This record gives sequence, C-alpha cells and structure tokens, in this order.
Amino acid sequence: MSYKAIKIFWIGALLLLPLWVGAQQPQTEEEELKQMREMIDRTVDNYTSLLDLDDWQIFYVDSILTHDYEAMRQEVKGMRDAKMTNTEGYQRVQDKWAEQVYTAFQKVFNEEQWAKYLKTGAARDKKSRDKRAAKRK
Repeated sequence: MSYKAIKIFWIGALLLLPLWVGAQQPQTEEEELKQMREMIDRTVDNYTSLLDLDDWQIFYVDSILTHDYEAMRQEVKGMRDAKMTNTEGYQRVQDKWAEQVYTAFQKVFNEEQWAKYLKTGAARDKKSRDKRAAKRK
C-alpha cells in the first residue's frame, strides 16, 4: 500500500472516529482520549514526513488537530448523550470541524506543502463537504 493511500486512510479514520466510537460499546473517557491522541500522533507524523514540516509547523498541526478533534469529540458526545440518531447531524458536525482543520492548515502550510496536502485527498474532501453543504441549503 502506498504512503499516500495510508495517509488518506488515516484522515478518513479521524473524520469517522466519532461515528465509529458511537457505534462501539461504551468506552471510558480515558480510552477515547488515548485513542484520539494516538491517531493525532500518527497523523502528525505522516504530515511531517510527507510535507517536510518545520518544527513550528509540527507544533501548530498538532495543536490544531488536538483542539479541533477534542471539540468535535465533545460535540458528538453531546449528541450521543442526547440519543440523537440522525446521521446527517453527525455528518454536519464532522464537516464543520474538518473545514476548521482545512482552513487552519491553509494558514500553516507554505504553497508547496499546501499543494501536496490537497493531493492527499484534502481537495476531494473539501469538494464533498461543499457539495453536502449546498445540498442542505
């Protein structure tokens, strides 16, 4: 499997984490946080090697993912606790936070890194999010 395919897999896994976690047996908060941290660390490592990130960029990418995925996790947890079953609502939350990450990364990456990032599937994901948003309106 190519490095690009592995990276796309992890991005998709991170974005689907809230739905996957909700479908599993209840996990403790500590288990959820540990799992999320491991996924963020792998993603940061992948971006670091793929995009040749500088130390300051690694710090920002880690911070962005940590903040935004925790915020998304909390929002999904609230929906789960409220027994929300509408998958469109979960998708909307994932899209909102994926867009937040996309916008933040655009500010951190240089032009060459941004072009590589878009080729990893980020451009396709953005197009899909925009299409879903237009459909909801």
